[in-house]
Amino acid sequence: MLDEDQLSENEDEDLLFEHHRIVCDPGQGLVRLDKFLTDRLPNVTRTKIQKGIDEGFVSVNDKPIKSNYRVHPNDVIIISFPEPPRDTEVIPENIPLNIVYEDDSLLVINKPAGMVVHPAYQNWTGTLVNALAFHFQNLPQMPGNEGKPGLVHRIDKDTSGLLVIAKTEKAMTALARQFFDHTIERTYNALVWGVPDPPEATINVHVGRSPKDRRITVAFPEGNSGRHAVTHYKVLKDLRYVSLVECKLETGRTHQIRAHMKYIGHPLFNDSMYGGDQIVKGTVFSKYRQFVENCFKLIPRQALHAKTLGFIHPVTREFMQFDSELPEDFLAVLSKWENYVQFN
Repeated sequence: MLDEDQLSENEDEDLLFEHHRIVCDPGQGLVRLDKFLTDRLPNVTRTKIQKGIDEGFVSVNDKPIKSNYRVHPNDVIIISFPEPPRDTEVIPENIPLNIVYEDDSLLVINKPAGMVVHPAYQNWTGTLVNALAFHFQNLPQMPGNEGKPGLVHRIDKDTSGLLVIAKTEKAMTALARQFFDHTIERTYNALVWGVPDPPEATINVHVGRSPKDRRITVAFPEGNSGRHAVTHYKVLKDLRYVSLVECKLETGRTHQIRAHMKYIGHPLFNDSMYGGDQIVKGTVFSKYRQFVENCFKLIPRQALHAKTLGFIHPVTREFMQFDSELPEDFLAVLSKWENYVQFN
């Protein structure tokens, strides 16, 4: 990925290391190179990409290129830097963990919002995996999942809530099987714009990466693309302009709840990636706009919390279920809306 530090250091060195190789599809349309890469590389701005192209870190078909070049079918785009790519070594870091439960096979953690689950671009340190590497030795890794010890699932950086971590190979295999079979019980609490109608229903709509922006998951109601995805929702509190909704996952696709709620017209409150950081429901009065802005400041993230988690223990075979309280920022914004609706 294009990192500002990589773009500014060691620019005079001749040796470059390949970080990304993208082969365009045979049916690829003629799109500007900088726009094409912006859509393909998550969390990288178009400005950074243009700077990287201008400084010679991007080539097409082994030739230097300009930002306004239009990509063609079967083009081979290579992004290189003076430093070699990061390997899968995880640096242990003494980061406190909120451990809800632990035994010899597994542990359940309540992850705070803002913590990335595993190292990746722009977040090589300070992640849950870095913390796990410090507190636990020799956690297992799933095949093809090197650099992510103990993980059998994840939640988004700005989503808070419960995660189960495997401490043994047996536990990892058993838990991964339950996730694959969709027998893990997971419920989330979300604050969404508006009040879904009906107040309780099932969203059975395929979701997948947007062809326009790979960072975003979109719905494919025709079912001709994406993957099967099912979310059961129920309105817990009707607050006129927003509502507290319980979402039970039957499948666990990337950004599933965020994409499904956006699809039915009720994006998560302050979810900037899915349009929830705009006023979707309410009045045009400046007093209301100021109130919403104050709410955004209280919870500067999507209002989503992984509240409960249930699974069969890999060793005892007993069903275990865990529940977590809503975090302070979520409770604060919920209380603010409750008061607003009561007195307005």
